Amino acid sequence: MYTEKVMDHFAHPRNMGEVEGANGVGMVGNAKCGDIMQMFLKVNDDGIIEDVGFKTFGCGAAVATSSMATELIKGKSIDEALQLTNSAVVEALEGLPPAKLHCSVLAEEAVRAAIDNYYARKEGRAEECNTVTTSHEEERPAD
Repeated sequence: MYTEKVMDHFAHPRNMGEVEGANGVGMVGNAKCGDIMQMFLKVNDDGIIEDVGFKTFGCGAAVATSSMATELIKGKSIDEALQLTNSAVVEALEGLPPAKLHCSVLAEEAVRAAIDNYYARKEGRAEECNTVTTSHEEERPAD
């Protein structure tokens, strides 16, 4: 069963949608369950995530973990955001059913993909994010 916090983030997702002027965009997916998450970051010159958004195609747990991940990294430095783990997302949501832990893994991977894209753009190696990284993590337990 889902916690009240999971249900709240599913019913009232925070930071949903694209971020205008995003300078880091990452997309990940899980072939097993069909969930796809896209994360948008707007990082300022000091390396602080001043805005973050997401688009998620998937179940309620996928939406809730995306929403919570954005809440956990907004206002943080890139280095702090890189420390985000799937277990921190699960803990902040006060738990997930075991069969839905892969959603928290996807949320962590989406944040990392957006940060990777931010660095690639900063180095002039990428203009757009147009690839989906398929998660090879199956039902990994929370860290």
